[in-house]
Amino acid sequence: MQTVAQVLVGVVAALHAYFLVLEMFLWQRAPGLRLSGMDAGTARATAPLAANQGLYNGFLAAGLVWGLAAGDPTGFRAQVFFLGCVVIAGVYGAATANRRILIAQALPGALALAAVLLAG
Repeated sequence: MQTVAQVLVGVVAALHAYFLVLEMFLWQRAPGLRLSGMDAGTARATAPLAANQGLYNGFLAAGLVWGLAAGDPTGFRAQVFFLGCVVIAGVYGAATANRRILIAQALPGALALAAVLLAG
C-alpha cells in the first residue's frame, strides 16, 4: 500500500505542476483557452489572476514533493497536510468556479490522501 500511496501522491504533485504551467504560462494560448473556455480578450484580462492561482498550485506540488522526499514522520505529515489542502481547494473550486475541478483536483487528492492514511 505504501507504493500505491507514493505513486498517487506523485501523480497529484505532477497534476499541480501541470496546473502551474497551464495557468502561469499557457493561459492565453490554446491549452489555457480550451481549459477555461474563455475568448482571447477575457483570457488576457484574467491572466494575472490565473498566474497567481498557478503559483499556488506550484506550492501544493512543491509541498507534495517535499512530503515524498522527507523521511517520516515529517514526510507523512507533509503529505497529509498538502493533500488536505488539495482536496479543500478542489471542493471550493468546484463549488465556486467549475464543477469539473471536483474530478480534476479534489478526487485525485482524496484518493491519494486515503492511500497515504491507509499506508501510514
